[in-house]
Amino acid sequence: MKLPALALIGAMLATPALADWSQTLEAARGQTVYWNAWGGDARTNDFIAWVGSQTEALYGVKVEQVKLTDTAEAVTRVIAEKAAGQNSGGTVDLIWINGPNFLAMKEQGLLHGPFVAGLPNAAYLDLGPTSPASVDFTTPVDGMESPWRLAKFVFTYDSARVDAPPQSMAEFVDWAAAHPGRFTHPDPSNFMGATFLKQALIELAPDASLLQAPVTDADFASATAPLWAWYDALRPNLWRNGKTFPENESVQQQLLNDGEVDISMSFDPASTAAAIAQGLLPETARVFVPKGGSIGNISFVAIPYNAAHAAGAEVVANFLLDPATQAHMQNIEVLGSFSVLDPAKLDATAQAAFAALPTAPALPVVADLGPTLLEPHASWMTRLTEDWARRYTK
Repeated sequence: MKLPALALIGAMLATPALADWSQTLEAARGQTVYWNAWGGDARTNDFIAWVGSQTEALYGVKVEQVKLTDTAEAVTRVIAEKAAGQNSGGTVDLIWINGPNFLAMKEQGLLHGPFVAGLPNAAYLDLGPTSPASVDFTTPVDGMESPWRLAKFVFTYDSARVDAPPQSMAEFVDWAAAHPGRFTHPDPSNFMGATFLKQALIELAPDASLLQAPVTDADFASATAPLWAWYDALRPNLWRNGKTFPENESVQQQLLNDGEVDISMSFDPASTAAAIAQGLLPETARVFVPKGGSIGNISFVAIPYNAAHAAGAEVVANFLLDPATQAHMQNIEVLGSFSVLDPAKLDATAQAAFAALPTAPALPVVADLGPTLLEPHASWMTRLTEDWARRYTK
C-alpha cells in the first residue's frame, strides 16, 4: 500500500472551526518543533520524520526529533530551565509522554495548556471524563496532553516451538518450569519489564481496585505479597536462571528470533507482524494476550509551559489526530499502531481509509486482544520497580 499522498492528507483534514485556529497556524508558520520522543524504535522514528515532512509542506512547520532513551531526560531539562528562570524560549517543544512523567510535569506546573479542546481534530476524540483519552495512568489529563497512538501489552511466541502458550500470568510459573530457560522479561528498569510486573500485579492482587489510587505502604504490602510469591517461583526457571535480563524489548525480540527464548513481549500489537516483514522474527511468530485481557493505554504528546514553539507544537498535535494521519499510522506497512479516534465520529471517507488497510497473519484484530486493563496509578510503577531491584539485584 502506497503512503498517503499529500493531496489525500489535505483533503481529509478537518475544517478549522475554532476562531483562533487561523491565528495559531499563522504563528506556527516557519517554526521548527523539537519533538522529544523515545528513539528506540526505527518505525516510530520514521513515522515522526514523515509527520515532519507533512506538516512542513502543509503548514510550514518543521519537526526535529530529539531522540531519548528515557522520557525523564526531557522532563529534567524543563525542570532545570524553570529553576534557571527560563520561562520562555525553552528547548523542548513537544514530548511523547505518559504516566509518572506526565504526573510530575502536571504537579509542578510545567505544562502548556489546557490546549486539546482547541485543536480542530479533537472533534474526532471521545473526551468524556472516563475515556482513555482523558485519563493517563489514573491522572486526569485536563486538556494538558493530546493523544496520538494506542498501546496494548501483548506477548509474542514462536508457534513452531510452542503449542500452547500460558493463558494467564499465573500459568507462566508452570510453563517456565516445563520449559526452563525458555522465557525471560526485560529488566524492570525499562518500561517493558515494569509493564510485565504490572500485568502480573493486576491479575494476582487480592483487590486490584487499590491500584487505581496512589500507593500506600499498607496497600503495597498486601497487593504485592502474591506477586512476589509468584515471582519467586518463576525466577529460577527464567533464561540464565533469572540472574540477568535483556535490556529492553528489542533485545528480547532478538533472543526470540535467535531461538534462545520462546516468548517475547511488546506494547504494540502490530509489532510482531511488522518484525516478520522486516525479517526480524520467524514467519511462525504469533501474538497472544492473557485470557483476562492486558494493560492498555494511550500515548500522549504534551507541550512544556516554556516551549519556544508552542504554536507549532499545537499544529503537530492537531495533525497527529487527523483521520488520514491516524489511518496512515495504523497501516502495518508504516507503524501499525491502533488509532485513538472514536470510530463513531468518523465520516465515510475516513472509515473507508481504515477499512482499506492491509492485514497480515500475525496481526491481531481488536477482538483478539481481549479486555483492556487500566494502568495502575503511576506511583505503583515507581514503587514496584524499586522493590523488584531491592529483592532481586543484590
